[in-house]
Amino acid sequence: MIRVLGIIAAVALSFTAVFAGEWPSKPVRLVVPFAAGGAADTMGRLYADALTAAFGKQFYVENRVGGGGLVGTESVARAEPDGLTLMVSGIPTHVLGPAMNKNVGFDAMRDFTHIAYFGGTPNLLIVHPSLGVASYRDFLALARHAGGIEYVSAGFGTMGNWIAEFLAAKEKIKLVHVAYKGGGQAVLDLLAGHVKVGMLTWSTVGEHVRAGRLLPLATTSGQRLAYRPDVPTLRELGHAEFVAAEAPHRAGRAGNESHESGRGDPLHAERDRPLDADDHAIARRQIVPKMPKRSHKENET
Repeated sequence: MIRVLGIIAAVALSFTAVFAGEWPSKPVRLVVPFAAGGAADTMGRLYADALTAAFGKQFYVENRVGGGGLVGTESVARAEPDGLTLMVSGIPTHVLGPAMNKNVGFDAMRDFTHIAYFGGTPNLLIVHPSLGVASYRDFLALARHAGGIEYVSAGFGTMGNWIAEFLAAKEKIKLVHVAYKGGGQAVLDLLAGHVKVGMLTWSTVGEHVRAGRLLPLATTSGQRLAYRPDVPTLRELGHAEFVAAEAPHRAGRAGNESHESGRGDPLHAERDRPLDADDHAIARRQIVPKMPKRSHKENET
């Protein structure tokens, strides 16, 4: 299996150990480095609401967008390590971005404390009904006949971008990337039919799929989704070793003393490992060579 899910190993802490004492003494800012409406934003807001209710202190979301998530990530790296600035991090911000650009302004291993794994949501290859295809094979045939098709993602360097470029390379088709600052913005153009193909998370497109406004052709999950068993996986469609999901987790500035006491929780031993040099070497070796140098259109307004 292509090692995508494992390279963002995050430290998952038990709440009773982590949040002992008087933390937080003030409202906590949860930076989401993508625009409102996407998977990271949705999970961040749900998580902020739950923590506000649990601790009686406000946890609020701040969207800091740009650079495929790197602008917001750098802002957290430069924040005071007082436990009052956290972020929704993930593969785009802490693996793909640093692997593709050595001058991101932060060190993904040294500058962050990786605290808790949220869960994951698969990406879907999704199309507007007006494209006139009903299956993955139809899509490939159209792409080859047309000589190329534009597609949307949540931004350059995101999982959706990488997955689409992986498919383009494997299937020998041309896909032109139209990059946005978040999945919420991307899906609007997809719904309007301005761009007819997308690689976006289920949390971003699910309601539109259920309403019949968008058609799913394939999922990046390891097995068919229980809630959409009619959608085949990429593994079934000829990419037997491919499984990928967005894997957002909570991170904070390195040195956050409030978050250190939970390390080593035996219930989460498999995840109790910070990102290391091997993770980034894997990203550079397996992922970055498949990414386009700049074969995408910027649409970050």
